[in-house]
Amino acid sequence: MNKIFASIITIGDELLIGQVVDTNSAWIAQELNKTGISVKHRVAVGDNKEDIIRALNEEQQLADIILITGGLGPTADDITKPLLCEYFGGKMILHQPTLDFIIELFEKKFRRPMTDRNRKQAEVPDTCTVLMNERGTAPGMMFKKGEKIFVAMPGVPHEMKWLMQTHVLPYIAENYHSGFVEHKTLITAGIGESSLADKIQDIEEMIPVHIKLAYLPNFGMVRLRLTGYGKDRNVLLEDLQLQFDLLKDSVAEFLVTEEDLVLEAVVGKLLKEGNQTVSTAESCTGGLIAHLISSVPGASAYFKGSIVSYSNEVKTDLLGVSSEILNNSGAVSEETVIQMATEVRKKLNTDYSVAVSGIMGPDGGTVDKPVGTVWIAVASKNKVQTNVFNLPFDRQRNMQQTAINALNFLRKQIVDNKCG
Repeated sequence: MNKIFASIITIGDELLIGQVVDTNSAWIAQELNKTGISVKHRVAVGDNKEDIIRALNEEQQLADIILITGGLGPTADDITKPLLCEYFGGKMILHQPTLDFIIELFEKKFRRPMTDRNRKQAEVPDTCTVLMNERGTAPGMMFKKGEKIFVAMPGVPHEMKWLMQTHVLPYIAENYHSGFVEHKTLITAGIGESSLADKIQDIEEMIPVHIKLAYLPNFGMVRLRLTGYGKDRNVLLEDLQLQFDLLKDSVAEFLVTEEDLVLEAVVGKLLKEGNQTVSTAESCTGGLIAHLISSVPGASAYFKGSIVSYSNEVKTDLLGVSSEILNNSGAVSEETVIQMATEVRKKLNTDYSVAVSGIMGPDGGTVDKPVGTVWIAVASKNKVQTNVFNLPFDRQRNMQQTAINALNFLRKQIVDNKCG
């Protein structure tokens, strides 16, 4: 099976100095993958003629489809369009449909005069096929060189996406088909990447060549993704499911979900299924757990709210943590998180609550409670369960890790109660 490859070239000095984060490449790669096209390279270059030409020359040696974003604006630093005109041996011409669209855009939507600079947006190389851009003033352009295509699009994400969905992806689907690409993903927690690799080594060695296994670790969790390539989609899906079942059985004790979901979405799904609700009481995470839970669409069905009790005063006044507990056991203690979880569940009238208190660093630790000490409690109607973690990271990662550990601890309690 002859695989079709694509390269993505993103253009702009702002990408190289970190002023703008390149989200275009990730989105394009995901969409291409759905069509069976593999991305060979992702290259970022500045607004420099020699660098852009070098990238074009190099990428066409590697890929069948070269997708370019950026540098199509009306200002002097946008050099992509004249460069492509020269590169493909053409001359600039006025594309009347684009000009008509730009005139209408300024008259009816922007309601301001159109300048000569805006008019020049309608000029395109005569060697390209124009891709009308109904989301902006810069049209897309497609060039052909033998069996290869080069597509230039604006760097503005919503304009690029519209051009991809309307013009580019349909063209690719019709003209470039090298088979099917399918994925199966599961998520584990409670085991590190290297330990996980040792555990499934025998299974990994038996995976057929048309299926690949990827490890994607992140904040105490590891995503395992199987990617299969094949000409017959039904056969491919059967092969992929067989390997996925073997993989799933081998990591059953660490399995969080066999769907490609973030942990907060997994928790939300479980709560929805049980028609249950949750609240949080957070000290060291400052509301991060609540933020993660509420970032999932539809979270209002199961998330009632949070009390961020960063100070001892708030722990006492709003959550009823006694001064005796704080004086004798400290804010970072099992006794404190039990009280926090119990009280927030009662106050907000939820089925579950999760509470955290810890020392995130870089200072504040003691011999008995070093930086990274975190207590977590999950309360339900009949019981409160606790766990303690000793995290070795910097402040930001400790906070992220605490939130993930808390959500996973909550998930386990929901599952256990469901099974019990």
